[in-house]
Amino acid sequence: MDEGRNYQAIVIGVSAGGMAALERILPKLSRGFPLPVLIVQHIGAVADSYLPIHFSMRCELPVYEAEDKQPIEAGVIYFAPPNYHLMVERQHTLALSTEDRVNFSRPAVDVLFETAADAFGPGLVGVVLTGSNGDGAVGMVRIRQRGGLLVVQTPESAEAPQMPEAVLEHTEVDRLLPLDEIGNFLNSLSEK
Repeated sequence: MDEGRNYQAIVIGVSAGGMAALERILPKLSRGFPLPVLIVQHIGAVADSYLPIHFSMRCELPVYEAEDKQPIEAGVIYFAPPNYHLMVERQHTLALSTEDRVNFSRPAVDVLFETAADAFGPGLVGVVLTGSNGDGAVGMVRIRQRGGLLVVQTPESAEAPQMPEAVLEHTEVDRLLPLDEIGNFLNSLSEK
C-alpha cells in the first residue's frame, strides 16, 4: 500500500489525550526525518504557545508554531496556533484563518486535512490520534479521495477513542496501529 510511494508531508489530528500521545510519537522521529509534520491539537482559544516550546525540548526535529504565509520546510514540525485554523495552500505554504469553528473547534483537524489533501494529493499521510469528537473523519475521507495514506491509532490504545472510531466508520484506512507503533511507522515511510 505504501511501497515506493513518494511522501511529501504528514498531517496529524489529535484532541483529548493528545499531549501524552504526541509525546510517544514526535520524539521518535529521527534527526534528518525528511517530511514536514503539521499538527492540529485541539486547544483553548486563549491557550499560550506551550506546545511548540514543550516539544522543541523533546524532539530532534525543529518545532514551531505555524505562521501565516510561511513556506513548509522538510523535517520541521508545525503546530496550529490557538484560535486559528491551519491550512495548506497549493504552493505548499501555510495559511491561518479565523473562519467559523468546525466541529466546535478552531483549529479544526478537518480544515487542515482537507486543504493538505488538495495541496499534496497522494503525497500526504494523514494520522488521527486520540480525541473525544469526530473531527478528522471528513478530512481523512478527502485524503483517501486524493490518494493519500491513512493511519489511525487503535481505539483501544487511545485515551479518548471517538476520533479514531469516527474515521473507521467513514472510510477504509491503510494502517490501524497502537500508539507506540506509529512513530516507528512514520520513520519507515522516509527510508528508501
